[in-house]
Amino acid sequence: MKKKIIAGILLSLVLVYLSVRGINFDETIESLKNIKLLPVAGFVAIVLVMQFLRSYRWGVILQPLQKLDQFTLFAITSVGFLAIAAIPARLGEFARPYLIAQKSEIKFSSALGTIFVERVLDSLAVISIMVISLTFMRLPDWMIKSSILFFIIAFLLLIFIIVLIWKRQTASNVARRIFSKLPEKLAHKIDELIHHFIDGFKIITDIRMLLYLLFLSALIWFVDVLAIYMLFLAFDFSLPFLAAVVLMIVLIAGIAIPTAPGYIGNWHFACILGLSIFGMAKSEAFSFAVVYHFLSIAIVVVLGILFMPYNKFSFKEIKALLNGEKSNNG
Repeated sequence: MKKKIIAGILLSLVLVYLSVRGINFDETIESLKNIKLLPVAGFVAIVLVMQFLRSYRWGVILQPLQKLDQFTLFAITSVGFLAIAAIPARLGEFARPYLIAQKSEIKFSSALGTIFVERVLDSLAVISIMVISLTFMRLPDWMIKSSILFFIIAFLLLIFIIVLIWKRQTASNVARRIFSKLPEKLAHKIDELIHHFIDGFKIITDIRMLLYLLFLSALIWFVDVLAIYMLFLAFDFSLPFLAAVVLMIVLIAGIAIPTAPGYIGNWHFACILGLSIFGMAKSEAFSFAVVYHFLSIAIVVVLGILFMPYNKFSFKEIKALLNGEKSNNG
């Protein structure tokens, strides 16, 4: 774990260096001075809407397990996203499943399964948006090839989820054979975890709800594109709306790389790379990246701190849940 954290920090330092190399800081400062505040306020409002939609969609995915009130979902989502941003190597992904297990009758591993469903839905939605964008503009070959690859992976994962649900007992039998040489108690725990994890996929069995979730996922990422475009207006960039789509996709790929807390380095490098496709000068792209990163992380931090007193967690307890599915709710 320490090696992963150190590697992430070192990678961040490399990406920070690549981001600032050759920057004309006088141009960067001048660009920052000319930011329009009204579009910035619009950006903040849109990001808050996106956070609400994320929590609402999660509630829909959780419904077959237990229906939860929207305030609880929004509060846990806010703290969970703070954990993802603040804790290296994306270990914060475990925070939301842990917190929902403490606030409900939902098992930790089942909640973890719903996060997996979220990621698959996000991947399908983002790639679908990009495919639509290809009909309006020409993108670099590396983006097209990467998008096709990610779409195939996301589609295969969705098929995998469906197979696990429909052939649940077969999956359980295969898992038992794989772990048959382990101590009986440990093998039983793993089998139980797999069953609860698959429980998190229940919403996928309802075609109508699956289509609704795909719509919500597309809406979430469209709102994200709208937020980026609003920030373009704040900087008075003469960029098309589709540039915001491309930047979103490049940024998603960039921050998926485990680095230092707060996506430092990879966020900025991805922004500069995405904007360079449209001929943006590096100094201007860097100033945009700094503001975009600062505002996004600030919103996550403020919301997370606001709801943290009611949603505390520790990795020691999360580890205990992974080992034995022990929680306050049994």
